[in-house]
Amino acid sequence: MDVNAIRRHSSRLPGFYKRPLAERAALVAQWAGLDTQSQAALLGLSGLNATQADHLIENVVGVFALPLGIATNFLINGRDYLIPMVIEEPSVVAGVSYAAKLARSGGGFHATSDEPVMIGQIQVLPTGGLDEAEAAILEIKDELLKAANETDPVIVRLGGGARDVEIRRLEDTPAGPMLIVHLLFDVRDAMGANTINTACERIAPMIEDATGGRVNLRILSNLADRRLARATCTIPPEVLQTDKFDGDFVARSIVEAYAFAAADPYRAATHNKGIMNGMDAVCIATGNDWRALEAGAHAYAARDGRYTSLTRWWVDEDGNLRGRIELPVAVGTVGGTTRAHPTAQVALKILGVKSARELAEVMAAVGLAQNLAAIRALATEGIQHGHMRLHARQLAVSVVAVAVKKKMVAERMVAEGIIRLDRARAILEEIRRGRND
Repeated sequence: MDVNAIRRHSSRLPGFYKRPLAERAALVAQWAGLDTQSQAALLGLSGLNATQADHLIENVVGVFALPLGIATNFLINGRDYLIPMVIEEPSVVAGVSYAAKLARSGGGFHATSDEPVMIGQIQVLPTGGLDEAEAAILEIKDELLKAANETDPVIVRLGGGARDVEIRRLEDTPAGPMLIVHLLFDVRDAMGANTINTACERIAPMIEDATGGRVNLRILSNLADRRLARATCTIPPEVLQTDKFDGDFVARSIVEAYAFAAADPYRAATHNKGIMNGMDAVCIATGNDWRALEAGAHAYAARDGRYTSLTRWWVDEDGNLRGRIELPVAVGTVGGTTRAHPTAQVALKILGVKSARELAEVMAAVGLAQNLAAIRALATEGIQHGHMRLHARQLAVSVVAVAVKKKMVAERMVAEGIIRLDRARAILEEIRRGRND
């Protein structure tokens, strides 16, 4: 099968969500050129088993599954993508797919990313003055970089490696003055945690010898602000029109919703959580560290001393809605769980990304799309309109096994506007007694 030819197909798959599960899986398999083994992993027929899991973490007693969905309609830097997303929350995959459709009408998403430079931190507690310790470290800078590169010759051979040493002074801490040495290391297509930590451990004794001080912590920083990803989109107002609101009103309402998050940290926390709904789901699907992604994103949102929005929305001079996101995205396509987890490998095949930077750009676009989906819903019909319909379906699944009755329970709850577990059980009992109207 010509995978490149498949890639030229559009990610616009109208009615994809209406198709049976097996048919959706077959379409995605064709898109990505998946072999039989990969298709089995995608459907949960194979994939990670307890024996494999036992080699990933300690004290393993089993495995835990989450739904893997596919977001459609994504056009990023002129290329179509189907986006694997692992998440248990309803409406996220549907919302991000709809937002991608809106963005597609304005040319899709345009994304960029920095070189994959991570920061390793070495905490130095000097016995003398900070000036003397700093000068001593800078005097052996070349030796430090050389030693750091010796810890991972493969990355160096691929064009990565130690780039620089910087020093930050923390003159007033609860433990007294200290120096923080930053080792800047290009990790190429890895997330980079193990590489950075190993390099920091390697050069720590050299710093102690040079300064006469004591090194304490030696570890990467998850505020990977040298490894930013950005995405933008332009949306014509006419595609934002709803039955109740014209497009200009919706665009203005979205900008007002963004302004709320920009000014208020209480709103910004929820605003940014919505962004991470999308980005975390791709991160988990590809076997990356979503906790590191979260930590970096929220720290970056507070980089100026006040927690604020990770996105910006505005209306340009032509009346188009414009959006932009920028945040650290430290993810990899090689090593760790990304290559050890069978389903993560399938997710990467579906994405078809060629590098960690491309994956970061895709994830930034997903974050911007998810933010658009959420604030558009908030600014028009309200967030619960679609979400609660899907929540009703979840509740119905939890109380009944028969497909027809699941649908009946869910539809009754939506019609009544009472979407609670106790009501789902009561409706099921009415159906069983033959009192369903």
